[in-house]
Amino acid sequence: MHILFKQQLLDRERLVGTLLTLPTPELAEIAADAGFDWLFLDMEHGLLDSLAVQRIAQAVGERCPCVVRVPLNEEVWIKKALDAGVAGLIFPHLNTRAEAERVVRMSLFSPEGERSISLARASRFGLKLEEYLVEANRSTSFIAQVEHIEAVRNIDEIITVPGIDAVLVGPYDLSASLKKPGQVADAEVQGAIKQVRKACDARNVPAGIFAGDTAAAEAAFRAGYSFVCVATDITLFSRAAAQTVRDLKSC
Repeated sequence: MHILFKQQLLDRERLVGTLLTLPTPELAEIAADAGFDWLFLDMEHGLLDSLAVQRIAQAVGERCPCVVRVPLNEEVWIKKALDAGVAGLIFPHLNTRAEAERVVRMSLFSPEGERSISLARASRFGLKLEEYLVEANRSTSFIAQVEHIEAVRNIDEIITVPGIDAVLVGPYDLSASLKKPGQVADAEVQGAIKQVRKACDARNVPAGIFAGDTAAAEAAFRAGYSFVCVATDITLFSRAAAQTVRDLKSC
């Protein structure tokens, strides 16, 4: 079970993660061994399918919690991700209280929700089904991704939905919703981001954010975010590769 990660999240401990877009368990193992506190598995924009999510979760085991961003906030994607035995879900583009209530309902077993039961990896293929049905609701983390100005306007309602454990700000899509795509340093975009963090702070809700590099991640922690997703598998490799080439060609 993943109760430790959920407790760390709720306690607003400093948690450093990275985003994986490639369906490669070996990269996930490298990231886990590097010491990341959690892995963001991206089914929305990445190349990951349900099988890749399960293979990655199997590869890292208990060493590093995997949190999946589903491609759509629909029941079939939610239950497939949870059945793989991951530590939690990130719900993209969650803009209203009604949407938050709906995804929570689909993610929790009865009586708190309506999640269907399967004999999948999460229950060790049925061998620990009874234990899993008892523990899953309290050990799985559910994170609302705020990446649209509508969500910012509704943030107080979203974070008070029972079952929503934390909020993750998506600064790039948020900037696009303000007609300023990619301009995350813009004053209006930063104002919206701060509004989310302040609302979370007021209710002691863990707030996280995506950061493109270590400097942005450090700034996010200083600003009060407790969990940060820094860079992606692609950017980490591309930057390291480019730097290696520059170093060797300049010597």
